[in-house]
Amino acid sequence: MFLVIAAISPMILFNQVYGVSIAIAVLADALAVGFVLFALIEVFGPICIAYFNPAVCFAMALDGRLTWKRAANYTANQILGGLAGLILAQLMFYQNVPTIISVSTITRSGGNYLAEVLGTFILVLSIFSLTAQKSNRTSLVVGLLVGGMLLATSSTMFANPQVTLARMFTYSAAGIRPVDGMIFIVMQLIGSSLAVLTWRKLEFFCNDFAGTCENEETQTHKDKDSV
Repeated sequence: MFLVIAAISPMILFNQVYGVSIAIAVLADALAVGFVLFALIEVFGPICIAYFNPAVCFAMALDGRLTWKRAANYTANQILGGLAGLILAQLMFYQNVPTIISVSTITRSGGNYLAEVLGTFILVLSIFSLTAQKSNRTSLVVGLLVGGMLLATSSTMFANPQVTLARMFTYSAAGIRPVDGMIFIVMQLIGSSLAVLTWRKLEFFCNDFAGTCENEETQTHKDKDSV
């Protein structure tokens, strides 16, 4: 819910209320999303592992870390929360733009589809790596990654199916027309799948390398002992 508010509200506030350019609004959006995501992971991570993204749930289920039933349950709740966030974001600015729900007509096609694969791929791969390391900086890394990639990708990195769905129904510049939104979601799931496959390969090579190093170290100790 709050992630969707952070994604939509700055575009309304800066672009439609303050009247500044889209470029400045996108910068504000990146900062808001990065900051809010950092805070949400810090607050809710210890309670519910901070599952805010159906693409991450999909990846976790695909990798066997989460049951498909639980992933579906999380996803349903995420979608409901996202739609609630959309309505609340637009209610906050109802006095400026008296619209609560509006089907977006903003086209995001072409290279934007590839951007969604790349954005979701690096997000999921980063989460897998940080989890494996038991990092205590996950919230900071993910917040910086998402905020940075929002500025670095042509699609402004949606990388989240529930956020994508909510943004199909905003009048703001953060919107996306439904046909492109559905393709975005498919691209996000492809990115998640590629991240899982890549992580499995990385795990295999890392474990193999670690095993080789351990064997070499053991052999070295034996050689020293024999001398």
